[in-house]
Amino acid sequence: MKQPGAETDIPKADVEWKDSNPLAFTLHERESDSLAMVRAALRKRRVCLAYQPVVLGMDTARIGFHEGLIRLLDPSGRPIPAASFMHRIEADELGREIDCAALDLGLAALAAHPDQRIAINMSARSIGYPRWMRTLRERLAEDGTLAERLILEISESSAMELPEIVMAFLRQWRPRGISFAMDDYGSGKVSIPQLHAFDFDILKIDGRFTRRIAREGRYHEVTAALLSVARQFDMMTVAEAVETEDDARWLTALGVDMLQGYAFGAPTIRPDWLLMPDHNRGAKA
Repeated sequence: MKQPGAETDIPKADVEWKDSNPLAFTLHERESDSLAMVRAALRKRRVCLAYQPVVLGMDTARIGFHEGLIRLLDPSGRPIPAASFMHRIEADELGREIDCAALDLGLAALAAHPDQRIAINMSARSIGYPRWMRTLRERLAEDGTLAERLILEISESSAMELPEIVMAFLRQWRPRGISFAMDDYGSGKVSIPQLHAFDFDILKIDGRFTRRIAREGRYHEVTAALLSVARQFDMMTVAEAVETEDDARWLTALGVDMLQGYAFGAPTIRPDWLLMPDHNRGAKA
């Protein structure tokens, strides 16, 4: 007979782990809870995009495009911290489901707002995911103008996991009008010949090099070198994580084409243009 307080329903190994390393066990339990909330959010469509502007370096009052960042919400409507699950899902089907949700939301926003250009993040692994590819094909077949305003962002680390597949994907879809950005460039995973072979349209410089660049001189030469490589291959450049006007001035002086960061706007799920779905039709009337 089960005695009061006995833990016979919990595997012995888990009990021993819990007793020997309570902090690790607690973090594991929180992570498991977060993954369960992520699955529920996707199933119940508690998802949205938060849009952050990417401004022109020579005229920061002008927005080149917005990056749509996926947000998953818990039952109360609060965002689920990405740090609690993102590292677990990159190689998992759950990561592909998040990419599908981001693409679907981004294409819907482009269709509703024909004056906007939006960048959507994706993993290289989603190229072979049937639902993600089906969404891309079907939505672009319905409205060919969406491709001209869609930017797909693939991180440097993700691209290097499946480089041949990514290169073939870019060659297939660029003629249809889609632009491609390598995100978080500068980690050292891609060589210069590989970068040339990828042939991305936009290079987004990792924030570790651009953040506080005006005050900290250690990354001046590195950032300048990264920008020189981009210019050599005719790629537009975006500096990520720009948080001050001083940093923006430094980066513009170095030759960055566009700037993204809190200095020009935090990601928001309610940008002005999203709240005015009929303004284009009204302007034409």
